[in-house]
Amino acid sequence: MKKGLKIFAILLVALIALQFWKPEEIEYSTPTKDLTNVPAEVNTILRNSCFDCHSNTVNLAWFDKITPANFIVASHITDGRKALNFSDWDKLEKPKQSATLFYAFNKILSGEMPLKSYTALHPSAKLDDRSIAVLKNYLTTIAARKPSQEIAPVAAPKDVEKVLPNKKITDYTKVKPTLNNISYIPDFRNWKAISTSDRFDNGSMRIIYGNEIAVRAIAEHQTNPWPDGAIFAKTAWKQKTEADGTISAGAFIQVEFMIKDSKKYEATKGWGWARWKGNDLKPYGDNANFDQECISCHNPVKNNDYVFTTPLHLDVNKFNIYNKTK
Repeated sequence: MKKGLKIFAILLVALIALQFWKPEEIEYSTPTKDLTNVPAEVNTILRNSCFDCHSNTVNLAWFDKITPANFIVASHITDGRKALNFSDWDKLEKPKQSATLFYAFNKILSGEMPLKSYTALHPSAKLDDRSIAVLKNYLTTIAARKPSQEIAPVAAPKDVEKVLPNKKITDYTKVKPTLNNISYIPDFRNWKAISTSDRFDNGSMRIIYGNEIAVRAIAEHQTNPWPDGAIFAKTAWKQKTEADGTISAGAFIQVEFMIKDSKKYEATKGWGWARWKGNDLKPYGDNANFDQECISCHNPVKNNDYVFTTPLHLDVNKFNIYNKTK
C-alpha cells in the first residue's frame, strides 16, 4: 500500500512539474465572425464541429490545457489551420469559398473530420445525420450545376486541340518541371482514357488517362497496389453547356499526374505527384512539399493505394490483341 502511494506521489509531482513545460504559444482567442453569405444554421454546425482546429477562435476544455495533452492540441490546431482556416474566409474569392466548403464536407463524409481522437474527448463536435443533411442540402444549392439536373451524355470535343493545353507550345522540353522535380509528360494525349468524373459543384469535368502499364494493370485486375511504372494523367476542363443541354469540354484548366514508383517516391506514399495549370502549363506549387497537399486530399482512399479513380472495365484479351496490332 505504501509503495503504491509512493508511486502515485512521484507521478503526481512529475505531472505538476510538467505543467511548467508548455507548447509554443499560438493564437487561441481571436474572434472569428460567422462566414459571410452562409446560412446561420450552417455557420452553427461549422463553428461547433470545425472552428476549434480550423479557425483562430478556440474553445479549450480544461483538460486541453494540461501537459502533455496541450502539445497534442497545439499540433492539431497548427496542422488544421494550415489545411483550412475559416478565419481567412473573407480573403477568399466566392468560387474559392464554395470549393472550401465542398472540400470540408468531403472530409466529413469520408470520416476524416472531425478527428476521432478529438470527438472522443469532445463528443459535442460530432456531426449527426441531421447536421450532415443540412450541409449537403446547402452545398447542393450553391453548386454550379445541380446533381439531379438532367443532362445529355458528355460529348467528345469536336476539336481536341482546342481543349488541350496551348497548341502553340511545340517544344514541351521548355515546360518547367514541378518543384519536386517531375517533368511534364506530353505523351499522355496518346494514352487510353480509363475514367471520367463530373464536378457539378464547380462546373468542371475530368478525363483520366492511363499509360500502358496502368491499362494492363486494370485489364489484369492488379490495381491495389498499382504496379511501379503506372502513370495517370487527370485532365480538367470547364464544362461547356450547349443549347440542347449537352455537356462538353470547354476551357482547359489543368493536368495532374500520379507516377507510381514505390522506391523513388517512398516518402510520398509511393507516388510522384505533379500538376500543371492553364494553357501555359505553369507548374503548381510554391515549394517542393506541395505534394503533401495532394497526399492529404487522397488520404481517404489510402486503402486503395491513394487512387480515387474507378477504372472502366477493360478485357485483358482485347488489351493483348490491341497491343499486338498496334
